[in-house]
Amino acid sequence: MRNSPAAAPGEVTLVARLPRSVGPGQLVLADREFLGVPLWQAFTATGADLLWRVPANRVLPVTRQFRDGSWLSHIRASSGPARDEPVVVRVLAYRVKEQAGADGADGYRLVTTLLDARRYPARQLAALYRERWEIESVFAEIKTHQRGARVVLSSKTPEGVRQQIWAHLLVHHALRELMLRTAATRGLDPDRVSFTETLRSARRSVTVTPGSFSP
Repeated sequence: MRNSPAAAPGEVTLVARLPRSVGPGQLVLADREFLGVPLWQAFTATGADLLWRVPANRVLPVTRQFRDGSWLSHIRASSGPARDEPVVVRVLAYRVKEQAGADGADGYRLVTTLLDARRYPARQLAALYRERWEIESVFAEIKTHQRGARVVLSSKTPEGVRQQIWAHLLVHHALRELMLRTAATRGLDPDRVSFTETLRSARRSVTVTPGSFSP
């Protein structure tokens, strides 16, 4: 039997590098597999605020109930020195009508560093968390529509691959900037502007009149 190649680091491992990229005034959204006290503290130490989904089996006792249905609670590390130092969080629990019961009896639950229920209503935070799924759309835009499905990067060297990846990211940024400007001139939400149509228009522009397209 041949030895299988070493497994590449997963996203739960790689996320530990992200705290150095955030800071005060930013809100970090994350899915349920990332919730853990060490990582939570690594992000909060930067001054950023957090809004993370909670695993269905996590117990979050009520220490103070708010009028909007959210409550104060705490999370603890499963082991290590931080185990006896609970971290105060605010919990939001809600259901999405189209996905009732998607997360068991409790529906969706989020924990956040935004403890002021008056300043940060639970309904608004729940609506904001839906924006996290926009990143999935971005991945599809770059990998499927812009690059092309099953298209392999042509470079034969690691440096060349990095250059091609950066090129794709820069083109995507330019297209998104064009979408933002188009939406602003028409008084639309940028989400209402089609990425695929913008991409087709850009391609037609540089093909028909090379050099004239300027996002």
